[in-house]
Amino acid sequence: MRMLIPAALALILSAIAAVSTATAGDRNGAVVVELFTSQGCYSCPPAEKFLGDLSEQKSVIALEFHVDYWDDLVHGGDGKWKDPFSKPAYTQRQRIYNQRIRGTGNVYTPQMAIDGKLEAVGSRRIPVLSAMREAESARRDSVGINVTMASGKVRQVELDAAGQGVGSVWLIRFIKAKETRVRSGENKGKALLSHNIVTEVQKIGTWAGKPASFAVKNFALAEGEGCAVLVQDNRQGPIFGAAQCPVGSS
Repeated sequence: MRMLIPAALALILSAIAAVSTATAGDRNGAVVVELFTSQGCYSCPPAEKFLGDLSEQKSVIALEFHVDYWDDLVHGGDGKWKDPFSKPAYTQRQRIYNQRIRGTGNVYTPQMAIDGKLEAVGSRRIPVLSAMREAESARRDSVGINVTMASGKVRQVELDAAGQGVGSVWLIRFIKAKETRVRSGENKGKALLSHNIVTEVQKIGTWAGKPASFAVKNFALAEGEGCAVLVQDNRQGPIFGAAQCPVGSS
């Protein structure tokens, strides 16, 4: 499969950034790209590399969810590999997206979900970038989000009244970057570098088109961790707003 040359990729990403409402610090209003992947999947590393590229863009909130249905698959003499970041809840999240977007409970990897309403094969850059542009163009309003942090802890999340609908407010913890040396399975012998690996998803409240404020307790970020806030349709549908937690907050 042909890959976009760097200049073309930069041009498309700059076009996305031009129509985004993201800000430099917290990426408020950025398009959300969720990669469903597994360390046991031979075709997933290129998608994880692509997500790493996207994570550097201020117009994008990139999140990596590791599914568990590869964990028990035996690859010939190389055996099976238990992905240390996989969780059944992330597999279920992917199934819900596929049911809503594709009309099927069948899942595959690597897959990217874009703004909770579109999907594409995660290693195919042109379709993913096209879906990102489509998601941006379809947006009418985006819920403004302010995340207050102190001493490395998330203290409060505030939402403005923009937009319509009813949504859940999710606080998501992730590891910014982690290399794993795989000892068995399809990727045996490889050192896989992943970005923004989701390790916790916590519901902190609901939103119904009005300003809202949520106090957050016991959510401290360790070194190398980051977090994001998503406001999403209660049926795990479209994402109404998203922001990344401030970087370098004390």
